[in-house]
Amino acid sequence: MTRLRLGTRGSPLALRQARAVAAVLAAHGVEAELEVVRTTGDAWQGSLAAVGGKGLFTKELEEALLAGRIDLAVHSMKDVPATLAEGLALGATPAREDARDVLVTAGGLALAALPSGARVGTSSLRRRALLLARRPDLRVVALRGNVETRLAKLAARAELDAIVLAAAGLRRLGLAPAGARVLAPEEMLPAIGQGVLALEIRAGDAAVGAALAPLHDPATAACAAAERAFLAAIGGDCRTPLAAHAVLADGRVAMRALVAEVDGSAVLAEEGAGAPAGAGALGSQLARALLGRGAAAIIARARAAAP
Repeated sequence: MTRLRLGTRGSPLALRQARAVAAVLAAHGVEAELEVVRTTGDAWQGSLAAVGGKGLFTKELEEALLAGRIDLAVHSMKDVPATLAEGLALGATPAREDARDVLVTAGGLALAALPSGARVGTSSLRRRALLLARRPDLRVVALRGNVETRLAKLAARAELDAIVLAAAGLRRLGLAPAGARVLAPEEMLPAIGQGVLALEIRAGDAAVGAALAPLHDPATAACAAAERAFLAAIGGDCRTPLAAHAVLADGRVAMRALVAEVDGSAVLAEEGAGAPAGAGALGSQLARALLGRGAAAIIARARAAAP
């Protein structure tokens, strides 16, 4: 049996995702030994923008890959920067889990039914902006920690009336909190890469790439490529409220993307469709359209306001 060293963060969700990958590999004759790598992002509990952004959840894993200490790394795609470190590549993109967000409240309220002044917890600028765009009367409270920690803080009801989480994380952890309501993409457009796993390897490592082939889903890969091309072309990062969501329907990749003011006072959105082979071009096209409508100024204001 082939053996691979699989690197992962140590959070409950990251470990669940890594073990799911290892189980598929085992079914195809590949034994994966998990190696937990603590990242700077795991240790830091303040604003991610203040210390370099979401790449902090991947940096140490990528260093372990480049040093040969692990053979592949399992990431949440939404944590992976638009440009990979030199010498690394995406070895496979498994089928996407539910990309949507979930609103969790004690009484199962819809977003429109939350009382004025309700305190909603999230660490995401995207979620903050889109919440305020629909409900400027809400109070959005900074909230970090793993999924279980966030749910516990809501249950305590000391500081929060609601929280927003990714449906994918809840499903992968087997959690179905009472009072959870899925938010349609029309209500809250998902994050770039949300619900997608990224299996990162050393560029040119044909043996590991071949071992990962059973995990690869071309439809998910095309949609992720469109979303990530948008991210690269728009020039955004975790200091910018961005969203993009692509789906494959009738043989074409259809995508909607947006850029928003941090306070939700303005949201610029574009949508389009194209062939899967040109998914990256579609993402770049939507980015250019938004830049032509003033997205660069919105991005600059968001960065200036970042802590």
